[in-house]
Amino acid sequence: MATRHGGQRVESPSIRAGRTPHDPPLRDPTLYALTDHFRDRLRQPGRYISIPVVSDAIEHGQLRWNRTEGWRFALVRDGVRFVVVVGDTETTSPVVVTAWTEIADWEGAMAADRWTVDDVHTIQLRAALSETPERRIPSRIRPRVVGRPFEIGGHRLTTVAGEGHVECCDCGGRFRSKCQLLTISCRRS
Repeated sequence: MATRHGGQRVESPSIRAGRTPHDPPLRDPTLYALTDHFRDRLRQPGRYISIPVVSDAIEHGQLRWNRTEGWRFALVRDGVRFVVVVGDTETTSPVVVTAWTEIADWEGAMAADRWTVDDVHTIQLRAALSETPERRIPSRIRPRVVGRPFEIGGHRLTTVAGEGHVECCDCGGRFRSKCQLLTISCRRS
């Protein structure tokens, strides 16, 4: 996203000058570098985030301020909200910090050609796990049907309707919270 010239990043020294955390971020996606954290998330199955979606969110998304994470762009497409967190005052260039998806309109997402039923359930389940990472949420896991593995904390996860846990395809571990997923390492079978 940040421009490159001959393999070298070309930064505009004036981008950061005089900007505070309260100044709205820039709407030009070509100025943004990608953090390692974001690049790792981009490769994970079940994230549904791409560089073109991030660019669209920066250019056209609704701008929101969050005290704990800074500026966010939110863009709704086919019933799914894409949220992109950016920063541009503590780094040498604006950066995409992280991004995720959440269901904005269940019926719209289920009806959209863009998403499969598995995709919609994965997005909803991932969001539920992230909303309250320390709490066990079996009641929010039970209605989900996720047959294609998605990844959290090194675990590749699926679940079936009625089960109050997600299960790792590799180690067989059963988890009811995101905290468990992040603190218990996957011991691949």
